[in-house]
Amino acid sequence: MRHTPHFIIDDADEVKRLIRENPWATIVSNTATGLVASHYPVVLEETDDDTISLVSHVGRPDEQLHELGQHEILVIVQGPHGYISPSWALSAGMTSGGIVPTWNHVTAHLYGTPEILDDAENFRVLGELVDHFEQRLETPVSLELDEEGSRRVAKGTVGIRLRVTRFDARAKLSQNKAPEVVDRIVSELEGDGPYAHPRLAAEMRRARE
Repeated sequence: MRHTPHFIIDDADEVKRLIRENPWATIVSNTATGLVASHYPVVLEETDDDTISLVSHVGRPDEQLHELGQHEILVIVQGPHGYISPSWALSAGMTSGGIVPTWNHVTAHLYGTPEILDDAENFRVLGELVDHFEQRLETPVSLELDEEGSRRVAKGTVGIRLRVTRFDARAKLSQNKAPEVVDRIVSELEGDGPYAHPRLAAEMRRARE
């Protein structure tokens, strides 16, 4: 990502929060035949230190396309993001700096070499993945409802664990703008206009705490 020191996230706990709240990730590999990208859900393995560990799975034959386990991969986690109109700064009384739109976002690039899970652990992780998302529902389902059938389906997947060795994360949330401009941006994002985005507004409020 572009080197923007005032937007850098260097707190591993903040990166963990981003992963928990935004579990749909992009996996990118630089393979012998070129770049490969896929999209899968990831679940954070909770740790008590700055270690960041993810578990996920890919559908066969993606494990071969990505050459998983043979080299470092990049996992991109994208949080709330959205268009910020220069008209909002103008309406806040700011007339300097030009008519320049921008895009606010929270993003993390995670690097590491994935570990391939054996069949037993892959099935356990798949079960935890289902439980993780189903727990919010009034009547959650589980792989245990049809374990035999679930195990057949699981054979078409390959489980992975990524112990993140380094990360590059950004929270570009108008921290470089005047307080009155930030207030106006938050108000617009919380409104009912075409670029309303309450989650992005919440991230901006959080960044000011």
